[in-house]
Amino acid sequence: MSDSIVYSSMEQFETDVLKSDWPVILDFYSEECAPCEALAPIFERLAEKYGRLMRFVKILRQQNRPLAEKYGVKSSPTILFFKNGQEVGGRLNGYINKPDLRKAIESVLGESFVKGELPKIECDVLILGGGPAGLSAAIYAGRARLNTVLVDEGLPGGQAATTYHIANYPGTPGAVRGKELMKNMREQAESFGVRIDDLKEVMEVRLAGDVKSVKTEDAEYLARAVVIAIGAQPRKLPAEGEEIFRGRGVHYCATCDGAMYQDQRVIVVGGGNSAVEEAVFLTRFAREVTIVHEFDHFQASRIAQEEAFKNPKIKMIWESHVEKVNGGTHLTGLTVKNLKTGELREIETDGVFVYIGTQPQSERFRGQLAVNEYGYIVADEEMRTSIPGVFAAGDVRTKSIRQVITAANDGAIAGINAERHLAAHPANKASEAMAVTK
Repeated sequence: MSDSIVYSSMEQFETDVLKSDWPVILDFYSEECAPCEALAPIFERLAEKYGRLMRFVKILRQQNRPLAEKYGVKSSPTILFFKNGQEVGGRLNGYINKPDLRKAIESVLGESFVKGELPKIECDVLILGGGPAGLSAAIYAGRARLNTVLVDEGLPGGQAATTYHIANYPGTPGAVRGKELMKNMREQAESFGVRIDDLKEVMEVRLAGDVKSVKTEDAEYLARAVVIAIGAQPRKLPAEGEEIFRGRGVHYCATCDGAMYQDQRVIVVGGGNSAVEEAVFLTRFAREVTIVHEFDHFQASRIAQEEAFKNPKIKMIWESHVEKVNGGTHLTGLTVKNLKTGELREIETDGVFVYIGTQPQSERFRGQLAVNEYGYIVADEEMRTSIPGVFAAGDVRTKSIRQVITAANDGAIAGINAERHLAAHPANKASEAMAVTK
């Protein structure tokens, strides 16, 4: 538990919140709540940053239900703000990301929060992204005794960390939990002296010139070489109501959220490896799993298909497309269209998990780096991009196969070639350029 956070209760609420001399941010959280677990490190990090200006308070909703009901809190987590004993500003609930929470905090603080000049952090290699590609690049750059910093907008691990098991990574006993594999990679990178700055919001990127600049909300990083390994994010379900029910019935990570559906019915949308493998995983919790796929066959590996077909909890709806997400305060079902007949049908369900591909997180690099028509950064087999000293690795770059092992391969190549680039461009030149930027 963080020293910057007050853990309160109904009995202490008046003292800790209503009579506080400082503005208060209050987190109503629950145990065994995936969105609450995702918010916890973000809340702690912001408490460390803004704790001198605002009191950070957490209350366990399950043990303080009358208080939660008094303030109309019906879901976890729910964030409220108080000033002078009165609730102020808007509320946040469900899956809350760091940018939205930070903006809400600064809005409540107003003029009392004044941003100063950003501190500058110099390094040889700056790696953006902490998935298998970024961590592999960090391991190679750190082992080469380069001053290496890895910046991640979330917690290191990427999509691999949210995969329940990875069954095809060499050197593992048949299967390994993604979270465990990524933890090992992070520890290995740190053992080589790599600095990892997580939960950072990237605000501005300048890649031209001998020294590259990346600004986050609280620092500016100056690097002689940059490896972009920020990966891709799940493609959102193109159905009416998806945005309304995202985090309230529509999910993109079975490992993160599957446990919430103990003995309930869920639907998995998709037919590739991720969809089929996660459908099998969800049978650990759900009493019934239905896979909705737009084709009459899966694109998943034969082994994954065999596991799904033999599982009595799994059934399939073929050649169908999700048209609409239905519900009130929470999702209750889907409207599904048969692509052959055009027939619409309503399917009742408690939750939906979507695996229909990914899209690269390359928006902030457009106009600086060459990208293809799908948004992937163009990089050759040496991971070199259209700008010298800038490399792209993993799911964000142009490639035909996207697996954990191919991402790690990309990262290793990028780390090695970053070292070679620096050897070809002596440090004194870069140091002079850095001095000019100050």
